[in-house]
Amino acid sequence: MNELVKQLRRELDRYSVGEKLPSSRALVERFRVSPVTVSRALARLAAEGLVTTRPGAGAFRAAPRTTTPAGDTSWQEVALSAETAGEPVPRAVDASGVLVTLAASPPGVIEFNGGYLHQVLQPAAAMSAALARAGRRPGAWNRPPVDGVPELRDWFARGIGGAITAADVVVTSGGQSALATALRALAPPGAPVLVESPTYPGMLAIARAAGLRPVPVPVDPDGVRPELLEQAFRATGARLFVCQPLFQNPTGAVLAPTRRPEVLRIARAAGAFVVEDDFVRRLVHSDAGPLPRPLAAEDPDGVVVHVCSLTKATSPSLRIGCLAARGPVLERLRAIQIVDQLFVPGPLQEATLELVGSLAWPRHLRTVAGELKNRRDLLAAGLAERLPALTVGHIPSGGYHLWARLPDGTDERRLTASALRAGVAVAPGRPYFAAEPPAPHLRLSFVAVAGTAEITEGVRRLATAWAER
Repeated sequence: MNELVKQLRRELDRYSVGEKLPSSRALVERFRVSPVTVSRALARLAAEGLVTTRPGAGAFRAAPRTTTPAGDTSWQEVALSAETAGEPVPRAVDASGVLVTLAASPPGVIEFNGGYLHQVLQPAAAMSAALARAGRRPGAWNRPPVDGVPELRDWFARGIGGAITAADVVVTSGGQSALATALRALAPPGAPVLVESPTYPGMLAIARAAGLRPVPVPVDPDGVRPELLEQAFRATGARLFVCQPLFQNPTGAVLAPTRRPEVLRIARAAGAFVVEDDFVRRLVHSDAGPLPRPLAAEDPDGVVVHVCSLTKATSPSLRIGCLAARGPVLERLRAIQIVDQLFVPGPLQEATLELVGSLAWPRHLRTVAGELKNRRDLLAAGLAERLPALTVGHIPSGGYHLWARLPDGTDERRLTASALRAGVAVAPGRPYFAAEPPAPHLRLSFVAVAGTAEITEGVRRLATAWAER
């Protein structure tokens, strides 16, 4: 479609203002593309103000848009930086760590920085069929319950287990939205929030945007270190700890069985909540053993606020997740969710129910589990052979990335830039740390590439960048 847009843009000068462009049928025949491609290309030009479309009449060259001279916006710098009374923490929002995994790479670049399933791994046919069936359900397009469709809440609750029921669940627009709601609900601006170190940059961005102060607590291959967590609670007076107990991002660590009750005990003694971001439970690899239950399933006292999402296991556009909590905190979470979003669109919830209730759903999860294992092994082997200077200390049995330590003194930014010039995009480690990092790292994803051939080629390109850095 992009090439068609470029070609039509170049040819617009042949037409006077108001003159009709060739019909859609003529464009289909001339460029040998589908009617959908032509329709989308004309819609793009219309959005740019270059053409106007009239139903039943066709597309016409639009009159040039008049531009208004830009005013002076420098006053905003003062307004945005001014601190308000009682809010000592700056509210500047840095999305750079998140955009590393969202920004589209140039054509031909292999994406070792992506955070979502490549389209070849997505259950596209099953999702399309689910959406079609959902759209035909009676009442599907009416306003849904603000907490979410009851059957979907029940499905999430059964996946968590323990004492969690459908009444403890609120459906959200994905995991990022749920995390933002939880942090806003559980800590006031200026408060400290304990976070794993390293941790997910998107969570750090949420915390800082809410005026919170992230305080790092180191993790090792067995997850967060309880003795350091206890020290951090005592030193800061924090009332909130955010963690990913299963296949932690970026290290891939799983919280050890002996540490799980310790984390709950320490938080309970501090009068604090634990936000459990269970983001990739459905991206387990085929060689993994039985998974530990969510922390929320082992929590009798309402310490844990559970966050999960289906987005990672399906498509970046299926933004469906949940918040689960027990006790008075649920009402606060629910209120913030309603104020911010009112409700999650009903057709999307109904389509999710259709998807997870279909025979295609377990088949999809089994396929992805096998594919992720193969990709993980190929990437790990390639790094060991071609880039022995990079140390991958832990090979996870779930998730979609490897966390590689670079030799001391390596310039992450320079290496990242060199890799991009070589045709492979990687994520530098610095955004994953709330404070100064102890060493340079790279996070290498194997989920956003088309297949194993791209992994092999990507490692080759990264090795070239390493040699030329």
